[in-house]
Amino acid sequence: MTRPVPTRVPPALAVFGGIGALVFVIPLVGLAWRTPWSRLGELIGSDVVTDALRLSLLTSVVSALLSLAFGVPLAWLLARVDFPGRRLLRAIVTLPMVLPPVVGGAALLFAFGRRGLVGEPLESVTGLLLPFSTWGVIVANTFVAMPFLVITVEGALRNLDPRYEAAAASLGASPFTVFRRVTLPMIGPSLGAGLVLAWARALGEFGATITFAGNLQGRTQTLPIAVFVALESDRDVAVAISLILVVISVIVLVALRDRWWRSS
Repeated sequence: MTRPVPTRVPPALAVFGGIGALVFVIPLVGLAWRTPWSRLGELIGSDVVTDALRLSLLTSVVSALLSLAFGVPLAWLLARVDFPGRRLLRAIVTLPMVLPPVVGGAALLFAFGRRGLVGEPLESVTGLLLPFSTWGVIVANTFVAMPFLVITVEGALRNLDPRYEAAAASLGASPFTVFRRVTLPMIGPSLGAGLVLAWARALGEFGATITFAGNLQGRTQTLPIAVFVALESDRDVAVAISLILVVISVIVLVALRDRWWRSS
């Protein structure tokens, strides 16, 4: 049972809390005030916006699916297997969450670029060049988005009651069957939240993408990059794209509200 909200609010808390709220509210009000509502449909329908939106949706969905495919097993290893260097690996996995995105993009370039550690042999064998390509956007998005899924799923696995898995194993279920039929359904809400967070982070990625994949309309210019470019040429377009990203972000946060807090 949640505790009742105090009926009397200390004046100091009300003042500083109100100022804190304004830090978030005022920029959104400013964006809405600057939005050219009469031309909004025309701006959103422009080639630059539609190309960026289509590319952003494609790359963010693929990045989220890749994060799901590789992040869930990684989270399971970090949560359940005690191996040398586990703490170091966990720190490395979560590093993109705090690393400046431009640094992450530079690291990807040195690793997967034309003369990179992996990029050079990869190009010579397959002919695939990741920088300045749509796949480069996907790699950059996955690099910054997967940690959000990993830490969410790992936390759920650590808090999962192991007795259910033990009961399934005692009935003859294989380890993979236990994982598929018992573990995954029990962490379903956290898994869904982590997947949506990874997708939202990929959708809003800018620094690593522009550093590693560049800015080519229709190929690597995502919505955040289009905002950056439009600010120098057509601010109305920049505002329209920003509004799209804000609306998507609000929808995601509202959809996940029950995962993070309970509504009163």
